[in-house]
Amino acid sequence: MAPAPEIDAETFKKRAGDLYTGWKTSRATEWGNSDALCFVVGAADDDATYQRGTSLQMWLLGYELYDTITLVLADKIVFYAGSKRAAVLEPLTRKGGMPVEIITRTKDDAANAEALKQLLSMCAGSYDGKRLGGFAKDRYPGKLVTEWKNALKASDVKFEDVDVAAAVTTHMAVKDDSEIKIIRAAAKLTSLILKKHFVSQMMDVIDEGKQVKHVTMAEGLDNLLEDEEARKKDKLPAFDYEQADWCYQPIIQSGGKYDLRPDAESNNDPLHEGTVIASMGIRYKAYCSNIGRTFLLNPDKAKEKNYNFLLDLQEKVLKSMKDGVPCSEVYNTAISYITEKRPDLVSHFVKNCGWSMGIQFRESTYILGPKHSAAKLKTGMVMNVTVGFQNLVSPAATDSRSKTYALLLTDTVVVTDDQPIMLTDVKKTLEEVSFEFQEAEDEEPVKPEPKARPSRSAPSSEPKSKTKNGRQLREGNVAAKAENESKRNEHQKILHAKIQEEGLRKFQGGEDNVSDEQQQVFKKYASYKSDAQLPRTVQELKIVVDARSETIILPIYGQPVPFHVSTLKNVSKSEEGDWIYLRFNFLVPGVGKKELTQPFEDSAATFIKALSFRSSDLGRFMDLYKQINDLKKDTTKRDSERKEKADLVEQDNLIEIRGRRPLRLGEVYTRPLVDKRFPGDLELHQNGVRYQSQLKSGQKIDILFSNVRHVFFQPCDHELIVILHFHLKHHIMIGKKKTKDVQFYRDVTDAGYDETGGSRRRRANYGDEDELAMESEERMRRAKLNKEFHSFAQTIQEASGINVEQPFRDLSFHGVFSRQLVLIQPTTECLVHLTDMPNLVITLDDVLQVHFERIVFGLKNFDFVIIFKDYTRPVVHINTIPSSQLDNCKEWLDSVDIPFSEGQANLSWPGIMKTVAADPVGFFETGGWNFLQPESEDEGSEEEISEFEMSGSEMEASESEDSEGYSGGSNASEDEYSGSGSEVESGEDWDELEKKAERADKMRGQEQSSQNNGKRRNDDDDERRSSKKGRR
Repeated sequence: MAPAPEIDAETFKKRAGDLYTGWKTSRATEWGNSDALCFVVGAADDDATYQRGTSLQMWLLGYELYDTITLVLADKIVFYAGSKRAAVLEPLTRKGGMPVEIITRTKDDAANAEALKQLLSMCAGSYDGKRLGGFAKDRYPGKLVTEWKNALKASDVKFEDVDVAAAVTTHMAVKDDSEIKIIRAAAKLTSLILKKHFVSQMMDVIDEGKQVKHVTMAEGLDNLLEDEEARKKDKLPAFDYEQADWCYQPIIQSGGKYDLRPDAESNNDPLHEGTVIASMGIRYKAYCSNIGRTFLLNPDKAKEKNYNFLLDLQEKVLKSMKDGVPCSEVYNTAISYITEKRPDLVSHFVKNCGWSMGIQFRESTYILGPKHSAAKLKTGMVMNVTVGFQNLVSPAATDSRSKTYALLLTDTVVVTDDQPIMLTDVKKTLEEVSFEFQEAEDEEPVKPEPKARPSRSAPSSEPKSKTKNGRQLREGNVAAKAENESKRNEHQKILHAKIQEEGLRKFQGGEDNVSDEQQQVFKKYASYKSDAQLPRTVQELKIVVDARSETIILPIYGQPVPFHVSTLKNVSKSEEGDWIYLRFNFLVPGVGKKELTQPFEDSAATFIKALSFRSSDLGRFMDLYKQINDLKKDTTKRDSERKEKADLVEQDNLIEIRGRRPLRLGEVYTRPLVDKRFPGDLELHQNGVRYQSQLKSGQKIDILFSNVRHVFFQPCDHELIVILHFHLKHHIMIGKKKTKDVQFYRDVTDAGYDETGGSRRRRANYGDEDELAMESEERMRRAKLNKEFHSFAQTIQEASGINVEQPFRDLSFHGVFSRQLVLIQPTTECLVHLTDMPNLVITLDDVLQVHFERIVFGLKNFDFVIIFKDYTRPVVHINTIPSSQLDNCKEWLDSVDIPFSEGQANLSWPGIMKTVAADPVGFFETGGWNFLQPESEDEGSEEEISEFEMSGSEMEASESEDSEGYSGGSNASEDEYSGSGSEVESGEDWDELEKKAERADKMRGQEQSSQNNGKRRNDDDDERRSSKKGRR
């Protein structure tokens, strides 16, 4: 809480007036005929977050004022609080409306006792003075609560307690625009955390087979709001995180143990690959939000059917929620729909469909359950809508933890006259929450359909016999591929040997020794050169914050001792009774994270680790605490900006074209943004290009040709934008961001273009004429954009001598980069992804080699790891590339003379690169990068040829009838590929193998024909799940 909060008097006037009017008009009914309202808030209690007294304070005042009594009487509102809190409330007495009186609590117990008697006397004088309304369930600790209870016992008037919680909740349930705006922000942050943090974490845990407990994942989410680095990693937006907190610790459940109640907790079981339920809610500026989603991993058909029904049920429930509808009717609508469509699920449905929500996470007056027929929904209410089924049984489950599962959907919505407004934005269709994972060792090669066998008897231009033509075609294809494979392997051996040779020569000769780490420089700070420069206020022997000298002066044993703010790690405050404490923690050697430590002149010297001061002057210490934190924040920000700009290279000035108008590319947007997304013009000058915003004349970007490494032109033939991209040699600053990639683009769909055809096509078009005309216009518009951008790019090439590259879409492949599925495209000199942010531009000359990970037979995807010649540069990962693209990637890498290797497992690259950088000489002397190669290349190549030349049906026939014959046939084929022409003494020739395969096919013919349709469906499902996994 800030030292001096400012109460919004207008908001208090409005809300207090509504509360008073509601109490006065329905005092005899909803308010239990109470004569006065008394709300006592004691000391803070972290274990009781949602006490109603505090919630009422937040609603009326916008702040939590502990140790405060609020009275609502027949003619005024009275506050009883300490002097500092009374000063905060004082502006309310000057605002018109309901009269407000403030009685100050002092440190004199006798005076406080008289003040409490005065309060009770006021209550006795309000209306009949017998019944005192309050919150019966509130349980606050603290001295004030004890004194109030004692005063009630000693009072001559014996008041009857009346619980008015339901009536107060009714007045707080309908939210105004400012409250809905806050809840919308909370719901948005909750949705982003679920999408960007939890889903990615869950996928990583399942994909990598980690054993992570539910409670560990929940604690990680709990700490996310305080972990700035984790938020940056998940790309969470800028937000006032200091005012954000969790409504409850996030709940993660899987593995057969599910509790759909709001007070459930995450258990210590590890995350299970089955049904995962995640529930979480952010509380922002004291207002709550909530969301819950079910994720289905390797679901069966019955589970998918139940989930789709749950989606339909939630839609039915939301349609029934309108202004004036009783809460019980919403629940009865759900039960009726389940009874009609799926009566077997009635007993599994949750006990209610949600509740009203605001400052209180669960406002019990408005619960969407069967017993709340009197409570009616009102426009402006914020509801937590929950539908779910629990204790469901999966007959198809193969392990015990998957037998029982539950389904849950929770969203935060606003009630209106029509359809509710959804505030939580996380997609929940089956395609979005269903994921297919397959373990490599469990996957089996797909057996070909019988229809695939006639391909071996395809027509050939050569003379044929009954079985020989298929043999010739098959042998020709395999032989050509084997020859290419052999040439590629030989070329790769040369490239790997070259790397090893260059590495030994480079590092044994002492060149570019990357292990020479930069020595940390100790920087001395001199706050003052003499005592005369100290501020005069130090004579009072008080803590002084000198912002000009960036120094904190602390009194120690009667002497003012200056400490530069850079030596301060942090400062903390705490309150105990009437005292407030400030603790100063300093940086000392060997304590804290490595990145937080700094070099010391003498690490063996004696250091002050911490100093604590206490005072009874709460206001002064709160002000000091704020000043110190502000000073620390400002110096840290300045140092980080200075460090970020340290490697910036000062550019030459742009030489503008004078006397004529420069060549211009108009109406283009930039990435990254200069300020707001507004079009500008890109101008070509003598030694560079300049982007000039049309919004503000001062917003411009200068790119000099001397700082340009690559220029790319990407047409819009298969994209929504046409791009001109500059990849720079050195970083430049755009706004407050440092970047090496600047992009200028234009959208294909122009907002000013009339998509309907405007007045040019008023006549009626029949058939597909209108659609064909629109398609033709779009093609023309795309061609015009491509021509305009390409012409400008060619002019840049002529003026600068820099080759303008264009991505080769025919060589492209899809992969996951920066947690999104993107299209990676090679160019003449680079590997790029330009369409989405962040961009990927890798210069091939910087690449040492590429390593393929997860190359396992049966896996549908593999990973692509790029290792750079600069060993201090982190490797780049492109993950989840379809296995069908593996040969294409190898061919392209071999064609650009980049060596590659492959392995079955994902490697720990940070550790590998650290080892290489620490001792490159020893690394290359022990074999260098050869450790990435398979142990036996001959065995590996033999296995690849054998798998390639034998189809699945031939493999089955060989295994079932004559495993030795299969081996002999394989060896014979290998001899034919090598061109030896020798015959194998033992084994069967190709014709005999063909006959065996045909006999095996006939025996399985009837069985396979009956299963063809089922197999086709399964294949379709595999295709769909594979594409879903790729998108993830």
